[in-house]
Amino acid sequence: MKLYTYFRSSAAYRVRIALNLKGLGYDAVPVHLLKDGGQQRQEEYRRINPSGLVPAFQDERITLTQSMAIVEYLDERFPAVPLMPQDAPGRARVRELAQIIACDIHPLNNLRVLRYLVHELKISEEQKNDWIRHWIREGLAGLESHLARDPAAGPFCHGSAPTIADCFLVPQVFNAQRFEIDISVYPNIARIYALCIDLPAFAAAHPSRQPDAE
Repeated sequence: MKLYTYFRSSAAYRVRIALNLKGLGYDAVPVHLLKDGGQQRQEEYRRINPSGLVPAFQDERITLTQSMAIVEYLDERFPAVPLMPQDAPGRARVRELAQIIACDIHPLNNLRVLRYLVHELKISEEQKNDWIRHWIREGLAGLESHLARDPAAGPFCHGSAPTIADCFLVPQVFNAQRFEIDISVYPNIARIYALCIDLPAFAAAHPSRQPDAE
């Protein structure tokens, strides 16, 4: 198995966590998003992922280029350590929580969006950081409300073991902390994050522990 990854990509970080929770070995292939004009834009990489984004995942069966598709594929192919609940409502809830992060928060702060804001719309660095913080806070506030109201939330986002939702939550909190957002105002998120990062699978996936970390 290969994972085309960038140490600070939250989408790649999600997949690294899932692979580690499953105990699956893989080859990490760094794709630097800033060097050489963005290695993800180069023709060689676009043959793997035509969208020019990370991550990309390959095994002997398939190439996948979306983090949700990758982690669900891993969960179905290697079911011994499940990352989804057994019941349909539980699976739907985990997907909902993950997609709040993947669809409502992350895209607005993706590198290509930020590049457009800076290079085309000519916003300042301060305005860019305000944009990032606004959308992270907005999204985390919504996620916190979901976690607070649902009795299915346990020690983790759903129940007593990590799920795909936790794989998505931890990288988003990492991003929030990079931009000096106070996570303590989201007590459920802060609690779950603190629990997760002490687990070896999450710790090993941290950006600072990747071979391409700077």
